[in-house]
Amino acid sequence: MTKVLTILGSTGSIGTNALQVIEANKNDLKVGYLTAGSNAPQLIQQALKFRPKAVAIADESKYLMVKEALSGEKIEVMAGREGILNISSRTDVDLVLNAIVGTPGLEPTYNALRAGKTIALSNKESLVMAGEVIMDLAAARGLPILPVDSEHSAIFQCLIGEKKTAVSKLLLTGSGGPFRKQESGTFADITPEDALKHPTWVMGRKITIDSATMMNKGLEVIEAKWLFDMDPENIDIVVHPQSIIHSMVEFCDGSIKAQLGLPDMKLPIQYALFYPERKKVKWENTNFFQIAQLTFEAPDFSRFPCLRLAYDSLKRGGTAPAVLNVVNEEAVYAFLDRKIKFTDIPGLVEKALGAIPVTDHPDIHQILEIERISKEFLKREIG
Repeated sequence: MTKVLTILGSTGSIGTNALQVIEANKNDLKVGYLTAGSNAPQLIQQALKFRPKAVAIADESKYLMVKEALSGEKIEVMAGREGILNISSRTDVDLVLNAIVGTPGLEPTYNALRAGKTIALSNKESLVMAGEVIMDLAAARGLPILPVDSEHSAIFQCLIGEKKTAVSKLLLTGSGGPFRKQESGTFADITPEDALKHPTWVMGRKITIDSATMMNKGLEVIEAKWLFDMDPENIDIVVHPQSIIHSMVEFCDGSIKAQLGLPDMKLPIQYALFYPERKKVKWENTNFFQIAQLTFEAPDFSRFPCLRLAYDSLKRGGTAPAVLNVVNEEAVYAFLDRKIKFTDIPGLVEKALGAIPVTDHPDIHQILEIERISKEFLKREIG
């Protein structure tokens, strides 16, 4: 039976890769709904190709462009935050892939779960900001959350068939980013162009900067805690520059399982969309003779303070990870706009964590309020 999908964030890196997977599996997968942030031309192109029931564009100024381009196509067009939330709540689909970048992805995840839909989750902010709320809601609805991030997909695959009590440690791998070997004394001079040159992955701008500061790996630690119910002290980071081993699980007897593959997001996306089945791939396979070697290093917490801040916020709990996430996100965009230096990103996050009071066991409304407070804090700091 054909599986009908909603893709939230269809014009981003994950969304476009997902549509390639769908196109390669036309008999098994169908697009029901698409949403985008501001890329109206690409959303229009996708809508005309995949024929969804409806689309939504978050940027209301682009609504008329989309509406006019799709007039007469029997495709409903919505706009703004309300349009995104409306589509994320639709029940006539089998699965919702949330590929929205950043904090705007939280409410759509919450809405889709409330609507009783299985989530394929790429939006890590949903769990970083509201892990307890999201996991409790998923459990109450009896719904799985299928990880799309390559690291969490790897762990998810390694855990299949294993007992939770046999797991001793999760090992999250990461490339180390573009500044793995650069002297930390030069970090203040790093430009957005420098930071956007990722050595192995092709990703969106925000996540690429997070990889450069290694905050992305810190956010993944928080996400892993909620997805796999592990304490932070049992989640380690391993720097693996080749990005072939996507993550590992260590068991109580000392054995380790790893999931390997090329650094291509189509692989974890396809796994999530077809889970629990595996589908034959139609793209390049891993060639170990070309790869030649795999290397590993310990993460440097002193050179990349975002790692320490992420662990600290997770151990504090409550709304602390939400503060970390929101202030980091806003600081990244400020850096991309050349308003602050690369080294200001962790400094602003640390200052916010010390200044904004933490609420324990928050509900969704308290988390959204913390988002507002955190944005206001950063606006005051950088002007």
